[in-house]
Amino acid sequence: MRLACNLLVATSLGAVVVVLLLGLYNTLRGGPANRSQLFMRWRIGLQFFAIVLIMGVLWLRG
Repeated sequence: MRLACNLLVATSLGAVVVVLLLGLYNTLRGGPANRSQLFMRWRIGLQFFAIVLIMGVLWLRG
């Protein structure tokens, strides 16, 4: 159970980092602004999910 929770948290944080880097790459190379906005929205949603997941894991561990 503990390993599964750790993997879920690590995966969710990794997804946030990947989307953040994609957004930065798109911005730095001068990509479309709509795509940067899309990455920003995805990042915010993934951050929300990661925080809820982390709080749930902390609650389960007591």
